[in-house]
Amino acid sequence: MVRRVLGDAMRSLSVSEGCISDMLLAVSEACSNAVRHGGPANRYEVSAAIGFGRCDVRIADSGDGLPSMPLHFPPAETENGRGLLIMRSVVDEISFGVTPGRGTTVHLRKLLAWDDEAPTRPRQLAAV
Repeated sequence: MVRRVLGDAMRSLSVSEGCISDMLLAVSEACSNAVRHGGPANRYEVSAAIGFGRCDVRIADSGDGLPSMPLHFPPAETENGRGLLIMRSVVDEISFGVTPGRGTTVHLRKLLAWDDEAPTRPRQLAAV
């Protein structure tokens, strides 16, 4: 649902598909981490803002906290451990807020690229 709402909002503003794809990949990875590491209820909260030429998304969980950022990708045969590096590679800024025992918040920021081929139409942001 997060991917659908965010993608539709960005498309309604004529953001380029490449930019949308990058942001949705990063958000998917952050949400997957929130489900995997976010505490016993696997619940998390997503908030997003689009404006001033950028998209900001925050994903907050209630888990034990984020481990340190890996320095390199794990070996090819390793099944997990690539999410943080993938996020870092497709967004312009990534930061983490960790409150021990209360969870992790991942903040993703992507500068927007516009689709010059999109038909001219009023830019509206759909509410959910």
